[in-house]
Amino acid sequence: MSRTITGFSVLSVMLLTAGLVSSCRKHKMDDGMDTMEKNINFPAAYVVNGESNTLSVIRISDNSVSETIDLSMGAGTAGMMMWPHHIYQKTSASGTQLAIAMPGMDLSAGHTGSMAGMKGRVMVVDALKGTMIKDLEVPGMDHNAVFSPDGSELWTSQMNDKKILVLDASTYAVKNTIAVGDEPAEITFSADGSKAYVSNGGDDNVTVINPATKAIITTIPVGDNPVAAWVGYDGKMYVDNEDGQTVSVINVATNAVVQTIPLGFMPGSVAHNNLKKELWVTDPMNSKVHYWNWNATQNAWVHGGVFDAGAGAHAMAFTSDGNPAYVTNQSTQSV
Repeated sequence: MSRTITGFSVLSVMLLTAGLVSSCRKHKMDDGMDTMEKNINFPAAYVVNGESNTLSVIRISDNSVSETIDLSMGAGTAGMMMWPHHIYQKTSASGTQLAIAMPGMDLSAGHTGSMAGMKGRVMVVDALKGTMIKDLEVPGMDHNAVFSPDGSELWTSQMNDKKILVLDASTYAVKNTIAVGDEPAEITFSADGSKAYVSNGGDDNVTVINPATKAIITTIPVGDNPVAAWVGYDGKMYVDNEDGQTVSVINVATNAVVQTIPLGFMPGSVAHNNLKKELWVTDPMNSKVHYWNWNATQNAWVHGGVFDAGAGAHAMAFTSDGNPAYVTNQSTQSV
């Protein structure tokens, strides 16, 4: 039986299996501000709510919204709507952290309308306590902030400045600045951590970077207006080309596009389910999710079917066993 969770404007979703934490108590940020700790000691899905500047925490066991984390508690954003966008996690012996980009404008309907000089923010949140660890202003609007595979760095795109900032994940100092293409959007890493991918929407290509040396390995032409190279767990990366209405399949080992999947609609995002050998693509304008099956004989993805979602269907995430999936519906403020 399906269930729709309503009441918030959503931009992204991630899944986390949370560990045990202590009961609620006060937490003092580095600016002296007190916030109440939460006790998220259960498997949860975290949903970014761009318009309300919050995170919704969904308890996976019963699909209830158990907590709402206020992102305006940051030192530099009290009372301001900074439009939190995509969310990534890292888990270490010291706990689990969430990195959230704050581009400063609504990107749910596309990536146009930004102005020169717009600044962004990177927020780091304790996933189990729901408290702010760091609120950092960056020079330009950022599409996402993501931890490096070893967790020691935070990478964030500067959409108007044709570059990537690499921050130390402990001190938040800038370690490296990497020049990329025009309008860099999502930064992602391959499943094995060997390569970083930056989708350059203005240049219709993807920059491939060595995460260790920060050297550019190659630049791969893809479709019109790529937004992200979403991770595959099959040695591939899946690039959603918004204006081209295609998905470019990149072989991680060879840096080659091995298949271009025609969609017939503008993709919202792509998610690979390796356990079920399926590739899912959201169709925001038509309130659908399409899926493709892997055909070993053809060595290619073949369209398998389509099902209904909500208006503005966008980000997707699977639980660790591949079932169920969570799909955010931006226009209906639901999952």
